Amino acid sequence: MLRPVLIAAALAAAPALAQTAGMTDPYIWLEDKDGAKALAWVEAENARTLPRLQNDPRYAGFYADALAIASAEDRIPAPDQRYGRVYNFWRDARHPQGVWRWTSEADYANPQPNWTVAIDLDALSRAEGKKWVWKGATCLQPEERLCLVALSEGGEDAVTYREFDLETGRFVAGGFDLPKSKQGAAWIDRDTLLVSRDWGAGTMTASSYPFVVKLVKRGQPLAAATEVFRGDPTDQLGTYATTLTDAQGNRAVIIERRRTFFGGDKLLWTPRGVVPLDMPARAFAEGMVDGRVLFTTSDPWGDVPAGAVAWMPLAELRTGKGKPRVLFAPEPRQAVGGVAVTRGRVLIDYLDNVRGRAAVFAPAGEGWTRRAIALPDNASVGVASTSDRSDRAYLTVTGFITPTVLLALDAAGDAEPRQVKALPAKFDASNAVVEQFQATSTDGTKVPYFIVHRRDVPLDGSTPTIMTAYGGFQLSRLPTYLGATGKLWIERGGSFVLANIRGGGESGPAWHDAGRKTKRQVIFDDFAAIGRDLIARKLTSAGKLGIYGGSNGGLLMGVQFNQHPELWGAVAIQVPLLDMIRYEQIAAGASWVDEYGSVSVPDEKALLERTSPYANIKRGAKYPEPYIWTTTKDDRVGPQHARKFAARLKEYGLPYLFYEDIAGGHSGDADIEQGARLTALQMTYFAQKLMGPGR
Repeated sequence: MLRPVLIAAALAAAPALAQTAGMTDPYIWLEDKDGAKALAWVEAENARTLPRLQNDPRYAGFYADALAIASAEDRIPAPDQRYGRVYNFWRDARHPQGVWRWTSEADYANPQPNWTVAIDLDALSRAEGKKWVWKGATCLQPEERLCLVALSEGGEDAVTYREFDLETGRFVAGGFDLPKSKQGAAWIDRDTLLVSRDWGAGTMTASSYPFVVKLVKRGQPLAAATEVFRGDPTDQLGTYATTLTDAQGNRAVIIERRRTFFGGDKLLWTPRGVVPLDMPARAFAEGMVDGRVLFTTSDPWGDVPAGAVAWMPLAELRTGKGKPRVLFAPEPRQAVGGVAVTRGRVLIDYLDNVRGRAAVFAPAGEGWTRRAIALPDNASVGVASTSDRSDRAYLTVTGFITPTVLLALDAAGDAEPRQVKALPAKFDASNAVVEQFQATSTDGTKVPYFIVHRRDVPLDGSTPTIMTAYGGFQLSRLPTYLGATGKLWIERGGSFVLANIRGGGESGPAWHDAGRKTKRQVIFDDFAAIGRDLIARKLTSAGKLGIYGGSNGGLLMGVQFNQHPELWGAVAIQVPLLDMIRYEQIAAGASWVDEYGSVSVPDEKALLERTSPYANIKRGAKYPEPYIWTTTKDDRVGPQHARKFAARLKEYGLPYLFYEDIAGGHSGDADIEQGARLTALQMTYFAQKLMGPGR
């Protein structure tokens, strides 16, 4: 991570513009993420906040319920098809950090499969004196026996890669071992990798991502690796390689140079060099079937509209100038969710007015056939696992009050999916109902949202309600079984709201692009419009309405805290961006300029100054008491934003709660105890602010 550069900023005392040239930010020292002075400040803040929440008589019950749900043995073990087996990463009370384990495909369908542990992260951590967090595995195709396992210390984005043999169940002695870095690696063959990582001075972007790709041979020291492609230190996200294969033995190695967060250059790597690919910046390869390469695109591409799925014969791709064909083009209010490939089929899951749908496509002559998959309505649908070894696929179907079910599908057959596993109910939803409404934003746009509440909810504004959204990076927030939220909140009479505001991907790339950079205020307006709509319908009231969000959603919460304090009774701000004038200089902030804009561009700077939560806190204003939490190990957004925001509130004598967990990275996922603790702390805060004592 780059050290923050001291730039001009102002004390946020002025009611209009809070940071102007010629004045200094008094809390720069809190940007020293691991500095002794900053950590002492964190310790003092934690000592003030934790007793307030943990001494509440409800906290212990919240924690116990959240931990029980997170560690329950009757959860669905998510399938991951590799090496002719079904793998699964699993955490429970005995394995809080988790085990990577496997069973046979036949045994997986049994209620209690017999699992063989491949890697025990708790045992590995004890043996090596580090807190290892699982970050996935990449296996050499088509055999899939050798894998690069990614391990993070404490949950950071930076990982260590170690080679693991699925047949022996052991790390490979003398095998590939790539030390800690923000990095990526793609298999070329058994003895060769394409690796992007920190190779030394001048090989990482300003946002802390690698932009130099090198060929690494087995047994070769990293210092001897051969450079094959170089991006530029000004690139926002970095440069990485990925390998596409299919069941027929076709192979394509694609290098992506991400000039911006959302797009950049693509090149086809060959042993003779790289071939630039003539395709839009925001088009990406997703897989390959029968020598046909699949793409998603957020930009128009020839005859392919933005938001569609395209394909091209591999032979054309190798020329660098192939012609894309349409495979699937969504209708208005539809959006592609994901693309997955089996041995001979393509599965596409998509949204239709934020409701899940899925279809199977099969190569046929010069085109494709399409078959809709019969699935429950009013639910979210996702592809859990596929493999190019077979046409077996696993799908998940879930809803707010409908426990998740796992379905098995023969993508090459005509039979409908069959249920393999089902999650038992984790809360009493017998008196709950889900409704979808629309609110009208400031520009007249209709913005959908879901609300989960009791059937007999009184329409008098008295119902404690928590509302969340994300609103950025084309990420869709979908109906998902509420689990712990249902147990801790819905059962106690509260309501839950999910807002599908602009900035997300719920209605395709146009829904996202509508709120990028200087247009971002519409995202904030959408969220506030839904809050007002809830109040107008008397489903809740301002004093009973709490909001929460993390990361970009934490920025959203900070803006709502500033712009509409009268609408919210509680605001929980999680691992947030908040200082939008300095965000480019903190952690990986420079990688998000394509989403937020830059202070180096005058009109973008003006919007950032108007909306930056840290810059726009007003001395003497009346705000709800916020709960701000973050983690020290977050090397993506970083804890700096949350610290500075809390410090400014303290300076102005405004009420706040601040908590920083020492581990967990950006997602707070070091182990199940941490997740339960973070859930219980936040729910205690909401109960105190919205439900009052003892409820």
